[in-house]
Amino acid sequence: MTRPDAAQFRKRLAAGELLAGTFVKTPTGHATEIFGDLGYDFVVIDEEHAPFDRRSIDDAIVSARAAHIAPLVRVASSAPSNLLSVLDCGAVGVLVPHVASVERAKEIAAACRYRKGSRGFSNSPRAGRYGGLNLSQHIEQGDATTTVVAQIEDPSALSVVEEIARVDGVDALFVGRGDLAAAMEENSSEAPAVRAASERIAKAGQAAGKPVWFFVGSLADAAAMRGIGGSGFIYMSDQGLMRQAATKALADLKTLK
Repeated sequence: MTRPDAAQFRKRLAAGELLAGTFVKTPTGHATEIFGDLGYDFVVIDEEHAPFDRRSIDDAIVSARAAHIAPLVRVASSAPSNLLSVLDCGAVGVLVPHVASVERAKEIAAACRYRKGSRGFSNSPRAGRYGGLNLSQHIEQGDATTTVVAQIEDPSALSVVEEIARVDGVDALFVGRGDLAAAMEENSSEAPAVRAASERIAKAGQAAGKPVWFFVGSLADAAAMRGIGGSGFIYMSDQGLMRQAATKALADLKTLK
C-alpha cells in the first residue's frame, strides 16, 4: 500500500482532503502501528484524557513514524513548554483544547512556529533528526510541516470563532461537541443548540479557508458533519473501537449452541 509521507500531512490538510483518524488512548505504540497499517491518515495521541506522559508520547510517535501515519498530540496543557515537548518528539501537529479567545489562538500559533513565532530552538531531538538538520533546515521544515488545530468547545468562543479562524498559524478548527453539550447543559451532542454551534464553527472555518474537524461515532454522524463542511474525522478511539468489536464478538459467541 502506497501512503503519503506523514510530513505531507499539513499540505493535505490545507488542500481540503478528506482525512480519517482516531484518538489513541492506550499509552503504547501498538494501536498506532495497527492504524498505520490499515491506512488511516492520522492518529491523535490523547495526552488530555488518557495516561500519556512524555515517554509514552515519544513511543507512540516512533510507532507512527515507522507506520507512515501522521502523529498529532492533543495536549493536556497549551503551555509553550508542553507544545515544544511534543513537537520536539516529532509530532506533526498539536490539537489544543479550549481555544476560547483570539489572544489564546495567537499565543498557541506563535509557540509552535519559529519564524514570526517563539518556538524554542533545538535540532538535537527527533524533529531535527538528532542534529541531522542544520539550523535553517530545521526551522524551515518545522514551520512548513507543523499543524495547529484549535479545539472550539467553549460557548464563550462562539462569539469570536470567526476571528479565531482567521489567526495566522491556526491551520484547522476542531469542533468539541461533547464539551459544548456539557457547557450548554444539553444531554446530547446532537441537540439543536449544539448543532447550531457546530454549524457556526464550520462556517467560520470555511470563510477563513480553514478545514474543520469533528469527532464522530458512526458513519451516519460523519455524513451529517460532512454535510455542514467537515473534512477531517476523528472516528472514536482505539479503546472505543476495541470495545465495539469485542462487544460484537462476544454477542456472536453467545449465539453458539
